[in-house]
Amino acid sequence: QLVGQVGVGQQVLGPGDLFGGGLAHGQFQLALAHAQGHPVVPGQAGVLPAPRQVSPHAWAWIGPYGGPTRENRGFRMNLGFVVGTQAVAVIDSGYSPQMAREMLRHIRKRTPLPVRHVINTDSQPHRFLGNEVFRRAGARILAGREAAERMARDGGMMAGAAADILGLANLPVPDAPDRLLGTGESIRLDLGGGVALGVRHVGTAHTRGSLIVEVSPERTVFAGDVLYGNRLPALIPDGSVKGWLAAHESLRASDAAVFVPGHGQPGSLADFDHPTRDYLTRLKRHMDEAVKKGTDIEAARTSFDASAWESLANFNDLNGRNAYQAYQESEAENF
Repeated sequence: QLVGQVGVGQQVLGPGDLFGGGLAHGQFQLALAHAQGHPVVPGQAGVLPAPRQVSPHAWAWIGPYGGPTRENRGFRMNLGFVVGTQAVAVIDSGYSPQMAREMLRHIRKRTPLPVRHVINTDSQPHRFLGNEVFRRAGARILAGREAAERMARDGGMMAGAAADILGLANLPVPDAPDRLLGTGESIRLDLGGGVALGVRHVGTAHTRGSLIVEVSPERTVFAGDVLYGNRLPALIPDGSVKGWLAAHESLRASDAAVFVPGHGQPGSLADFDHPTRDYLTRLKRHMDEAVKKGTDIEAARTSFDASAWESLANFNDLNGRNAYQAYQESEAENF
């Protein structure tokens, strides 16, 4: 559960506030060695490219488009980490323990500092299935309250599906996150040297319990799946078009210059207007009008003109499904 108060009496955690002052360097190295000592599945090493530095203290792995496959070993999303003078924070832990161990190896090439925090930006499997690797290395896991509920309910199914895709006998289901944020709550994580993360719960977007991570002082935001770049957004039953648009709008309060989306290349917030905001706005308006007119779901789907977004990755796979999902949401709101 969440320790202390957040939001209006926002909690501030410093590098020495965890584990009675933090793991000693030797203890951390032992934990890291233990984490990295697990056998690696043949062909698993080398799935991640070198992380790209997106600001002075922040790095990101920029994934390709498409779904998880045995060939891409689940790497098809963006992940990141931020380094202060006393600690490291990781944004999303990857699709498997093997991927998380590779993330740790990349981080170790850049700093010996302990990884104290992992932020799960939502409840999709590629955001949290690597949690236990980082927990064993000394990190505590932070997630949205609603995201943690979905992890607990569906984590076994998600881990089983990921294992099948990767050709593994099984994947472990991570334990529950250590700290939770509720709707509208936020927390500040101090990494030392003036580097801090502002983690904020922005409601229901791609999934319930979506978090964004603002890196100060360098005006960088890890937006998770609130932003998609050059790829069509994916609506799922756990998400909301209306909530997603509200979460996107909340980003305008930030003065950040660089936004790292959940999928796609980093850029300014304006770079995501067309692939995320404009698409969802058009879809929401169309389905609201269809429901009010009594148009049935199939006619509403086929009459939705999404030609302006046909060039986005995964359009053919996702647009029709998105239309069905958006119609059902508008229909529920109309009752």
